Amino acid sequence: MPPRHPTQPALQPAQLVSLFPENRNVPEPSRIVMENQKKAYCYALTAVCLWSTVATAFKLSLRHLGPEPLVFYASLTSAVVLGGFLLARGRAGELKALSWTDAYPSLLLGALNPCLYYLILIRAYDLLRAQEAQAINYTWAITMSVLAIPILKQRIHGLQFAAIGLSYCGALIISTHGDLLGFHMESPRGFALAMGSTVVWALFWIFGIRDNLDPTLRLFMNFCCGVVYTGIWALLRGIPLTPNEPGLLGAIYIGIFEMGVTFVLWMKALKLSRTAAQVSNLIYLAPFLSLLIIHFLVGEAILPSTLAGLAFILGGTATQKLADRKNQNRT
Repeated sequence: MPPRHPTQPALQPAQLVSLFPENRNVPEPSRIVMENQKKAYCYALTAVCLWSTVATAFKLSLRHLGPEPLVFYASLTSAVVLGGFLLARGRAGELKALSWTDAYPSLLLGALNPCLYYLILIRAYDLLRAQEAQAINYTWAITMSVLAIPILKQRIHGLQFAAIGLSYCGALIISTHGDLLGFHMESPRGFALAMGSTVVWALFWIFGIRDNLDPTLRLFMNFCCGVVYTGIWALLRGIPLTPNEPGLLGAIYIGIFEMGVTFVLWMKALKLSRTAAQVSNLIYLAPFLSLLIIHFLVGEAILPSTLAGLAFILGGTATQKLADRKNQNRT
C-alpha cells in the first residue's frame, strides 16, 4: 500500500474496520476475486517450490543416468502427464481436429524444447556445480531481449543496456568465482553450455510467439516430439537408453515437476490472478530456495560468488522489467 500523503487525514478507528474484509460485507464479485487471488498465490507458490527442487534433481539424477536417457525419460513422463491432463479435461478431440498448419510449428519447436535445450542444460549441470548452472540459467530473459533485436526488430534503450550488462556480469562472477581480472573458470565448456542453453530457451519462446496453438496442447506436442528427437539422437550417437532404477525415478520426477504438473499449476495461477505481475514476481523466490535445497541435499557449499552473481542477474532482470514498463508507457 502506498504511504499516506501528508495532507490526508489519519484514518479514524471506525474507518479501520473497512480495511479488513472479514469485518465487513464484501460484494459477491469482490469476494470471488479475492478468493481467486488466494488460489492463484497457492498455485504459484506450489509451482515455485517445485521448480526450486529441479536443480537438485538434475544433479542427483546425473549420478545414475547420462543426459540423453535423462532427457528421453523425463520428456516421455511429461508427455504422459500433459496427455493425461488433456484427456481428463475432455480435450482429446482437439488433437484429432488439428490441421497440419496448426501442428507443424509445435513439431519443429519440439526440437528446441525439450530436445536441444535440456540436452545442453543437463550437460552443463554435469560439468558445473548445481548452484552455478541454475544461477546462470536465469540470464535467459536477458538473452531473449538481446535476440529480439535482430529477430523481432525490437529497439534497445538505455536501461536495457544496463540490464544486459548487469546480468552477464553476474554470469561471469559466478563462472570465475569472483575472479573477473584473472578470468579463470573451472569449466569453460560448462559455462558455454549453460549460456548456450539460454539462447535455445529464448529462441523457443521467440519463435513460439507465432504459434497460436493452446499452450498446454502445444507443450504436449513439443514433448511428444522431444521424445522422438532425443531417441533418434541417442540412436545415432550409439548411446544406450536403458535406465537404472534411481536414474529412472529421477527422470520421472523431473518430467512431472519441471516439465509437466508445474506448468499446469503455473498456468492455473496466471488464469486466476487479477494480473500476471501479482504471481510472476514470486518466481524470484525460486533461485534462493533452490540454493538452500542444493546445499542440504547435494551437499554443495554455497559460494559468495554465486550469491553475488545471482544478485547481479536478478538485478538485471528487474531492470529489464522496468525498461519494458517505461517503453509501454511511451507507446
